[in-house]
Amino acid sequence: MVILVLNAGSSSLKFALYDPTAQNEITSGVIEEPDYGTAVGKVLKELSQPSEIAVVGHRVVHGGVRFRSSVRIDASVKKELNDLVELAPLHNPPALAVIEAAEKVLPNVPHVAVFDTAYYADLPSSQYIYPGPYEWYEQWGIRRFGFHGISYAYCAPRAAELLKKDLKDLNIVACHLGNGCSTTAIRGGKAISTTMGFTPLEGLMMGTRSGSVDPGILLYLQERKGLTVQQLEKSLNHQSGLMGISGLSGDFREVSHAADQGNPRARLALEIYVDRIRSAIGSLGVTLGRIDALLFTGGVGENAVALRSEVCKGLKCFGLSLDTQKNAANKPDSEIASKDSQVRVLIIHTRENFVIANEVRKVTLS
Repeated sequence: MVILVLNAGSSSLKFALYDPTAQNEITSGVIEEPDYGTAVGKVLKELSQPSEIAVVGHRVVHGGVRFRSSVRIDASVKKELNDLVELAPLHNPPALAVIEAAEKVLPNVPHVAVFDTAYYADLPSSQYIYPGPYEWYEQWGIRRFGFHGISYAYCAPRAAELLKKDLKDLNIVACHLGNGCSTTAIRGGKAISTTMGFTPLEGLMMGTRSGSVDPGILLYLQERKGLTVQQLEKSLNHQSGLMGISGLSGDFREVSHAADQGNPRARLALEIYVDRIRSAIGSLGVTLGRIDALLFTGGVGENAVALRSEVCKGLKCFGLSLDTQKNAANKPDSEIASKDSQVRVLIIHTRENFVIANEVRKVTLS
């Protein structure tokens, strides 16, 4: 009997099949299909032995206050996840749609939700409570949650393995850079600070998301320019970031190509993008007290040679320097710092599906 992992995106569905130990991937793929019922059906057609699926694991981005660990999905869990849709409008709706579709075609097996936010369940209160009225936290649960936790749960131990160090002894700044971007400070294997917050909108500049902006701008746009909440939400989540500044695309590759061709707004977009990442690394490094390892993961973090170089140029104050040739080789799960660098720098190919499969196994065996 095997474990099926489903990871819903805004217009695609990633899947993977694992053996019962959750250690060995049997197969994986991506279905480019915006209709999730159809996508789940296509996944099962791709699998040679769908009848052997014993359990299904689902990636869910936002678990709110209640879901501090992975859970078996039932009606009450789905209701609470639906209540969280407005906090992760780009992520939770696709996850719920895939859960519903998968339950219809696989009704007799358990389904398990694995949450990005669970990795941050033990953040210090000084890191998760915002400096607004304390009643916001007490009455409405307004707090920092953090995201990309499934990715970091894999990458931090993998960094320790590659460096032949005990994870408990390492201070790591991890950068997950893709269409969504975040950085997280990890001490002894535990997240102690992160850039994403109450929603995945806070923090770094992203593909189409703004990241952090002065909240006074939003008040000004509402009061003086008449923008509605819906218009602001659309602007911040879909029309900002690389897309908003370049005016071309939210795809890092397309913006980079345009910048190389001399497009001034594309160049500006990349300058802001790099500056936000570098500034976040510096801030998290100060929070940690020292940085032993800096790691890059995610589609952009793993593949953008020039980006890593530009980010690291501004981190010499930490004693960090890159090996140009190693960085250019772009080899996954490799160390790319120069020999004399005081900070080790790593490229790590994230394996979220592996983490989900193992979480599913824990839940179903407990």
